[in-house]
Amino acid sequence: MKKAHTYIALPEGYREYFHVNLQKDRKTALFVNITALVVGILMFALGHFAFVSITDLYDMDDGLLIYFGRIIALLLGFVIYIVLHELTHAAVMKFFGAKKLRFGYTGIYAYAGSETDFFDKHAYIPISLAPLIVWGIIFTVLLIVVPRSWFWVVYFWQIGNITGAMGDLYVTFKFSPMPKDILIRDTGTEMTIYSKA
Repeated sequence: MKKAHTYIALPEGYREYFHVNLQKDRKTALFVNITALVVGILMFALGHFAFVSITDLYDMDDGLLIYFGRIIALLLGFVIYIVLHELTHAAVMKFFGAKKLRFGYTGIYAYAGSETDFFDKHAYIPISLAPLIVWGIIFTVLLIVVPRSWFWVVYFWQIGNITGAMGDLYVTFKFSPMPKDILIRDTGTEMTIYSKA
């Protein structure tokens, strides 16, 4: 019989083990955001000094139309990526059996979650890391094939992908050493972890 990875009700004997709310827990939110900022600065420096100078983003040799096209693509791409990031979370939640998903925007970040589903550790870690891995691969391939003048457009998307996943990485590292039986309820704005242990 196939093992369930998602439950629509908390199994008997489970109690709250841990709680995370990155909106209200200012210390954790500050840690996550400072980490993201440091990673973003390091990635920017790496791109500029090891790959392509940032000045290439502003190169107008291809004409004003192409120049403004790059800038529009960069900004529009960020908006589209945010939607795709949350849809990727949602797709993996559905893959593991989520019944009812909710989407939203807090004013600080977008989210996908569920108020009714409880995910086990085997399901939740892939749910958490899926956008980082999937879009990380896609953007890496694009970086290899796009012209030099478009490098920074895609590289900024990649920086956004990695820094935007700092919260996902934080909860993954936080949950990994927890008991194997944990169940996670992720409403999108907060996570409650339950365990029998």
